[in-house]
Amino acid sequence: MKAIIHEKIAGLAGLDLKEVDEPEVREGMVKVKLKTAGMNRRDVAVTSRHKVADPALILGSDGAGVIEEVGEGVTDWQVGDEVMVNPGLGWEKNSDAPPEGFEIVGLPNHGTFAEYYVVDAKHVEKKPEFLSWEEAGVLGLAGLTAYRALFTRGQVKAGDTVMLPGIGSGVLTFVLKFAKAVGARVIVTSRHMEKLEAAKQLGADVAISTESNWQEELQGETVDLLIESVGRATFNKSLDIIRRGGTVVTFGATTEDLVEIDIRKFFYGQYNLLGSTMGSAEELRDMLAFVEKEQIRPEIDRMFRIEDYQEAFQYLRDTKNFGKIGFTIK
Repeated sequence: MKAIIHEKIAGLAGLDLKEVDEPEVREGMVKVKLKTAGMNRRDVAVTSRHKVADPALILGSDGAGVIEEVGEGVTDWQVGDEVMVNPGLGWEKNSDAPPEGFEIVGLPNHGTFAEYYVVDAKHVEKKPEFLSWEEAGVLGLAGLTAYRALFTRGQVKAGDTVMLPGIGSGVLTFVLKFAKAVGARVIVTSRHMEKLEAAKQLGADVAISTESNWQEELQGETVDLLIESVGRATFNKSLDIIRRGGTVVTFGATTEDLVEIDIRKFFYGQYNLLGSTMGSAEELRDMLAFVEKEQIRPEIDRMFRIEDYQEAFQYLRDTKNFGKIGFTIK
């Protein structure tokens, strides 16, 4: 089968499209013939994190396709069922943090950028019927991350004001759509005018430049909840715009990880700072029910042929996307 692998050289230079052996189905597992596979910033990071001395690794955390084979003992799925891959392994029930042993598909074990993917039968979910294959293939990781950050951790409710610095990522476009679906007011920022305009088309109430003075732009308005994924470049600006007693939820850092804050200002402001990572299988099912109920579709920027993997990785590395990108495999 064809698969996008990483080996021998750190970074994107170590990527290749090769013929590899199809995975075998063992007891309790299912084999999925993938039609599409979503890309995430994690995939770019894995090309640096995967040790070049280790065996070649098939990348990818997201995917959707049709079950082609079921292993002995599998009763919940049948050949022909349309499914999505759960990008998280070993986190079944919702909890304060992932349990020990939690892993994300695509490192350290093989992922979804291939024609076939074999996994434990409990790690796939039914594909929502209203979604296309392209939409289903890009939904899992980003949609789940957005759902946990906004609802489980951020406890958003109707009437809240939510701010999203750096709009454009797959996760934040989901957060924008999810927040609007429950009646929140949403403020977004970006360095790119075209992304601000695109966000307003999706329902953003206010769109301002990331590089502007946010307090001046918002004329003193503060926000209840801010979803922070940029890191050092915006973190203190984010703290300055949160209302006293408000909450920052952070799930990533596209700029530098290390951040300095004025701790006295922080505790006098009674701020809440919460971390969030992916989510449980329980939250994934809740997210799927939510998008089906609200008929929320992923915002897809581009789908690439699997043969165009180099262009796809460079496109994501350079943050050219507004919304999700992925591969068409079928």
